[in-house]
Amino acid sequence: MAAIFQGVGAAAALSSLPSNSFDSKNFLFSPRRSFSVRKAPSFVVVRSDGTMNLDLNPKCRRAQQFIANAVATKEDSSAASSFSKPGNELLLFEALREGLEEEMERDPRVCVMGEDVGHYGGSYKVTKGLATKFGDLRVLDTPIAENSFTGMGIGAAMTGLRPVVEGMNMGFLLLAFNQISNNCGMLHYTSGGQFTIPIVIRGPGGVGRQLGAEHSQRLESYFQSIPGIQMVACSTPYNAKGLMKAAIRSENPVILFEHVLLYNLKERIPDEDYICNLEEAEVVRPGEHVTILTYSRMRYHVMQAAKTLVNKGYDPEVIDIRSLKPFDLYTIGNSVKKTHRVLIVEECMRTGGIGASLTAAITENFHDYLDAPIICLSSQDVPTPYAGTLEEWTVVQPAQIVAAVEQLCQ
Repeated sequence: MAAIFQGVGAAAALSSLPSNSFDSKNFLFSPRRSFSVRKAPSFVVVRSDGTMNLDLNPKCRRAQQFIANAVATKEDSSAASSFSKPGNELLLFEALREGLEEEMERDPRVCVMGEDVGHYGGSYKVTKGLATKFGDLRVLDTPIAENSFTGMGIGAAMTGLRPVVEGMNMGFLLLAFNQISNNCGMLHYTSGGQFTIPIVIRGPGGVGRQLGAEHSQRLESYFQSIPGIQMVACSTPYNAKGLMKAAIRSENPVILFEHVLLYNLKERIPDEDYICNLEEAEVVRPGEHVTILTYSRMRYHVMQAAKTLVNKGYDPEVIDIRSLKPFDLYTIGNSVKKTHRVLIVEECMRTGGIGASLTAAITENFHDYLDAPIICLSSQDVPTPYAGTLEEWTVVQPAQIVAAVEQLCQ
């Protein structure tokens, strides 16, 4: 896409680095006390279909294959044949860890940095065990200084490494907004193509269970206007691993949004190596009457509402857009041409959110195919309350989705 810059000279230089340029295992340090102390989270297993289970034993039924269309390239994806083996059942945070670990084994330039990512294993245990396996130089614990270690990661990417920077909470990355905006997103352009910035910035965000306003941030709307930044949001263990691996291999800076309430989702994923297209949406449920566009946690609110809608005689098509920048207008457009009605469901704020940008893109490109105005359901423009009942009121609920579809299809 035009918004994402592709490097030539610097990319070729990076690819020529020897795979055995260094081995950080020879530099293992004794575990040191973390710079910050956080309580380890506990997990209740929730399967991708919405059912709950307290048993962590990885034996479950095979997951349903996803349906998707290519947008950036038409080359065959390995995901098409990814279910030829039984695979393993993993929680979403374990799938992220597996993808990260596989890329660190494949490419010695991949490294991790952030608060408590080392021997503590990360606040949500995404990096658990990686410091012991790869050493303290490749899994670097940092002080609580987001602007500093994010800038350090960008500099490391400029010099040939492929850093993965973890924000303990996405809201904390606002402290690094200058580095992400003026450096990460623009250096490829301002250097005249001399540098590529193959960095992944990831971490938990979204409205959790009474985490308060500062820990319930949704930064998609903040970062979407930065030129040169690519944004994706995972929603299942399968696409979490695939998007993690694809983001690490990309020559572009990628922000990977993970929802704090989805880490305990459980799904069977294939044993074979696979990646997900960073610019591709996923058709979760084919339908004929209305196109529902969503992403991240709201995917499950939409699917819950879809069951009610089917019982009422409606046939909604549900699309997890996954790529927040750029949008997969190929998949979205084909759906709009079929259903002629669009409902957008997001957890982002209404003003200046992803839904607003998506509404503009659909109106601009597919206005003639619409039989009704686009409806966008978003979170309210208020700080997220601490009280659980009030917190729930600020986020879109399944009943609101059902009512909006009924209004669209009148």
